[in-house]
Amino acid sequence: MSTQSTKSSLAALSVAAVGIVYGDIGTSPLYTMQEVFAPKHGLALNESNILGIVSLIVWGLIVIVSLKYVTLVLRASNRGEGGVMALTALGLESVSKNSRLYFPLTVLGLVGASLFYGDGVITPAMTVLSAMEGIEVATPTLKPFVVPLTLVVLIGLYSVQSKGTAGIAKFFGPVMLIWFVVLAGMGVYNILRVPAILAAFNPLYALEFLFTHGWVAFIALGAVVLAFTGSEALYADMGHFGPKPIRTAWFFIVFPSLGLNYLGQGALLIFDPTAVTNPFYNQLGDWSIYPLVVLSTMAAVIASQSTISGTFSMTKQAISLGFLPRMKIVHTSSMEIGQIYIPVANWLQLLAVVGAVIGFGSASNLASAYGIANTGTMLVTSLLTFFVIRYGWKYNLFLCLVATGFFLTIDVVLFSANALKFFSGGWFPIALGTIIFTVMLTWRRGRQLVFDNLKKHAIPLEDFLESLFVGAPVKVSGTAVFLRGEADGVPHALLHNLSHNKIVHERIIFLTLHQKDVPWVPFSERIKVTALGNSCYQVDVSYGFKNEPDIPNALELCEPYGLVFEPMETSYFISRQTIISTPGGGMTSWREGLFVSLSRIARDAANYYKIPSNRVIEVGAQVEI
Repeated sequence: MSTQSTKSSLAALSVAAVGIVYGDIGTSPLYTMQEVFAPKHGLALNESNILGIVSLIVWGLIVIVSLKYVTLVLRASNRGEGGVMALTALGLESVSKNSRLYFPLTVLGLVGASLFYGDGVITPAMTVLSAMEGIEVATPTLKPFVVPLTLVVLIGLYSVQSKGTAGIAKFFGPVMLIWFVVLAGMGVYNILRVPAILAAFNPLYALEFLFTHGWVAFIALGAVVLAFTGSEALYADMGHFGPKPIRTAWFFIVFPSLGLNYLGQGALLIFDPTAVTNPFYNQLGDWSIYPLVVLSTMAAVIASQSTISGTFSMTKQAISLGFLPRMKIVHTSSMEIGQIYIPVANWLQLLAVVGAVIGFGSASNLASAYGIANTGTMLVTSLLTFFVIRYGWKYNLFLCLVATGFFLTIDVVLFSANALKFFSGGWFPIALGTIIFTVMLTWRRGRQLVFDNLKKHAIPLEDFLESLFVGAPVKVSGTAVFLRGEADGVPHALLHNLSHNKIVHERIIFLTLHQKDVPWVPFSERIKVTALGNSCYQVDVSYGFKNEPDIPNALELCEPYGLVFEPMETSYFISRQTIISTPGGGMTSWREGLFVSLSRIARDAANYYKIPSNRVIEVGAQVEI
């Protein structure tokens, strides 16, 4: 009975993974073959080249996805979580903060996260636009409506994000399951017409194509890589399902369906070269185009939703790790903690997606912008994986070099091939990534400067308390909670309260929040209480970057230490810092200006940490950087 239940659970999780994890890579057949043989690449459409391209795609799916991501990278679990931010945290955890590798690893992780944001803009634009171009295949006179319809779908999708996806997410898996069954069925239909395409399973066709076509083959790789976009989602979504359902879904559903469809499209092009205008929609004939447009649009929306949800998750992790300012985070589900909505990220991404659709105008033009961010993220993942398995897992250096060097070589080649498309569209996600990278690095550096300034002027807490209670200050009933930085001395809010009100509360709590480079900190390890005497206590609260900060709930965990908090008798004192840029500081003037602007729009601490607004007392403090 237990075994049967486990099998049932694995099957259900695998179907769910098909919907959430594989939307991006699952919609790649919409445009990959069409882009590879686009006239602008100069690749002749003949049987030899078709066999070579299909062989490259099939073996790319085997090597890059099956071996690199499914077999190797999914093992790099950060307490069950995956993704470039989790991998970065895992890499940083494997070296000390004083190590010369710490800063380069931080920068490398930020580069990967920034490229993820760039890729997150291209994915919705590319997939929905590709799906909508089916109506152009059916009725060329409808071509002017492709972009407007794409915008309607995308604006509608982003507009409903605040409602949450819990209601429709349960349909993602079944819809994508139907999608992959259709992909496989169309592939088998065309393979039966031209069985010779099965020769593409021989990797020699791929190697022959690469070595005999030289520069043209190198350019073609920039389009072939479109078949692997979405590979990062396997790792990024590991925390939702665990590695086993993701592996099961890949080997038993996704990979067979994708492989059969690419083989089928290759067979179609051998059978009917005129189908190259849109190999996907021409697989079954005119009768199937409109049904395929409907199904493709649904699959494209699911792929886009996965990217949007990934952006929200990445943003929350970046905020928790101190790379972005605090933003409003709305929980859209009372059941699933991962179901979140971040308004600022949502609308900024929509603005960029709309700009991409209007600016590029077609899936073919967008394809030039698509691969470069994705291959850049793949490259960063390989580099970070080396540091994790070498310094974290302590594997033999030779084994680490062989294991990651092979994949790193492939990533470098694919990234280089896509770098050729920089001026034809690749600049777009790179520009977006550069902006995000600059913001994250500036925020991180600015917070460090603030930290250093406060530390320099800090008054030692223990000495201050000892002198304070010598004079027996006037005490009032209730509990005062003062938020205090990790290396701060006496909180400014306490000094101002004493200066203006001349009193202290009968119980004083100094609360320090510690952000750990791990996804989750269990309740059993979250609280540490230190008695300081005279009814004063230091309370340290530790959070992982996937934990939800909630100070009132954290204080409830202090009950085993003898600290019970009455909500209406507890006041929270928070210092609102006003950052002032000064000449000759730690950053250039424009970066200091950027940091000051970001600090002004950052969400206030009380709201972010879920402190009741009617129990908060804010005290201003100026900090120079």
